[in-house]
Amino acid sequence: MSVLPRHLLPDSAEVAPDGSLRIGGCDVAALAEEYGTPLFVYDEDQLRDRCREAVAAFGDGVAYATKAFLCRAMARLAHEEGMHLDVASGGELAIALAAGVPADRLVLHGNNKSDDELLRAREVGVGRIVVDSFDELDRLDRLHAADGRVPKVLLRITPGVEAHTHEFVMTGQDDSKFGFGLKVGDAARAVERCRASASVELVGLHAHIGSQVFVAGFYEQAIEALAPFVAESGLAELSIGGGIGVAYVEGEEAPSITEWGAVVRDACAAAGITARVSAEPGRAIAAAAAITVYRVGTVKEVPGIRTFVACDGGFIDNPRPALYGSGYETFLPRSVDADRTETVRLVGKHCESGDVLVAEARVPPGLRVGDLIATPVTGAYGRTMGSNYNSLGRPAVVFASGGDARLVIRRETDEDLLATDVG
Repeated sequence: MSVLPRHLLPDSAEVAPDGSLRIGGCDVAALAEEYGTPLFVYDEDQLRDRCREAVAAFGDGVAYATKAFLCRAMARLAHEEGMHLDVASGGELAIALAAGVPADRLVLHGNNKSDDELLRAREVGVGRIVVDSFDELDRLDRLHAADGRVPKVLLRITPGVEAHTHEFVMTGQDDSKFGFGLKVGDAARAVERCRASASVELVGLHAHIGSQVFVAGFYEQAIEALAPFVAESGLAELSIGGGIGVAYVEGEEAPSITEWGAVVRDACAAAGITARVSAEPGRAIAAAAAITVYRVGTVKEVPGIRTFVACDGGFIDNPRPALYGSGYETFLPRSVDADRTETVRLVGKHCESGDVLVAEARVPPGLRVGDLIATPVTGAYGRTMGSNYNSLGRPAVVFASGGDARLVIRRETDEDLLATDVG
C-alpha cells in the first residue's frame, strides 16, 4: 500500500464521502475551477496556529521569516498572531509596511543591504537591523553622518557549525557568505567597533546555521559554540535564527516548533545564557499549511522507460526540486486515499529538461488528461522563489478557513508581464 500519509496534508484536510479533498472546509476541486490552476491553497487556521505556537515557544520577539511566503495577507496574519516579521530586502520591507505591520515589529536581514534599503529602514524605524559585514557598518556610518539616526542592531555571527542539510542552505559553517566569523575573530572585532560607534546601538547577537535542519541537536552545538562569546559580550538579546526542518515525504520526521523551542531554551540554560532568546521560523510556519494544485495536460508513455505526466505549472511555482533535488509526494484530489500503485515523472510545461517537480511520483491507476494532481507541503519557498520563465504568470493563492476561501494573491496576467516592459 502507498496511500498518501495524512500528516503531510494541512491540519484541516478532510476527505469527503466521495473521496475528494477539502481544506478549510472548501472543496479543492471547486477552488481549482473557480481560481484556475496552478493554485496554492493554504489552511489559514494552520498558519495562525503555527504562529501562536512560535510565540508560545519563544515569547515576544520571535519573528516570522517572510522569505518563506509573503503577501500582505500573510504579513497581517503573522502580526495579528503576535509575531514580529523578518524581512530580507527593501521589497519585503515594503510589503510588510503596506500590510500595516508597525515598523518596530520588523527585523531587517540581508548580507548586502543597499544604501537605499538601510536608509528606508532607518527612516521608518525598523525594530532591528541584523548587520552582516564591516562594509555594512561603513554604510551605516555614512548614513548617520547625513541624518544622525541611530538604529538598534544585532550582529550576525557565524558560529562554525555545519548542520547536516543541503550545501546551498548551510549558513553556519566558517566558509559562508553570511555574518562575522567567530573563530577568525571578526565577531569580536565587530562588537568592539559597534560599541565605539555613534552610528548604531548594539543590542544583541544573531546566528543562523542553515535551513531544513532535522536534528534539533545542531542548535545545541551552535549555542554551545556561541555561549562564551555571548557571555563575554553581555548583550541582552540572542536570536538563534530559523531553519528547523519540515517533513516533505513519506518517512520523514521533524521536530515541532514547540520541541525546537524547548531544545533551544534548555541548551541556553545549560550554557548559562541569560540573554532574551528569540528565533525566526518561516518554513515551519508556512510549508505544511499549503498544497499546490495542478491540472494534467499531457500523459506521455515512453515504452520501457517511463511515463511523463506534464502539468500546467513547473519550476516557476516550485523551483526547489531543480535547485536542491527536493522531494515531494503526489496525489489526486479526487481520490485522496487511493492506493498509489503507479510511478510516473511529474514534469512542468517549461522548456527545460530539468523542469521536474517529482521525479518518482506515485499515483493511483487511471490518471488521465484533465485530472487535478497535487503536491502537499508547498507553502514555503514556492510562490516566493517563483519566476516568470517562458513569460508565464505566477499562480494565484487562496486562504481557506471555515468553509470560505479568499483570494490573497491573484493570478498574474499577460498585462502584468508587460507592465514593466517599456520597449
